[in-house]
Amino acid sequence: MKNKYIFGGIIIVVFLGLMGYLFTQSNIQYEEDFIKVKELGKTVKATGQWVKEKNYKIDKENKTFSFYLQDAKGVEMKVLYNGTMPNNFESALSVVVTGQYRDGYFHAKEILTKCPSKYEEEFKEQQLKTSGIWF
Repeated sequence: MKNKYIFGGIIIVVFLGLMGYLFTQSNIQYEEDFIKVKELGKTVKATGQWVKEKNYKIDKENKTFSFYLQDAKGVEMKVLYNGTMPNNFESALSVVVTGQYRDGYFHAKEILTKCPSKYEEEFKEQQLKTSGIWF
């Protein structure tokens, strides 16, 4: 009889621990100000634009991908990602990186690119046609 209660207690503790972990992982705030990103020192989703003038670097030996990201105020930070470059990175309008700023770099665990949509172009063409500007 006691074994049932011990086993049930262990299951409840594991369940609560798992729920706590999942809650902290999903409770990551978005930050567009890189000065705040550098000050926070915790895991955030930083949003900005890739600085194309500074290009990107792929280190095949260490399997890292690095680039510079710029926020709306013009503040730049270097992003270091352990992994490969996303397929549509070069055509991205904006980039969202999830990770933490430490040791002078933003260490990204995940990169999400926001690319232009083909539907946006079709919508613009449709608007031009209906407005009479379309040739």
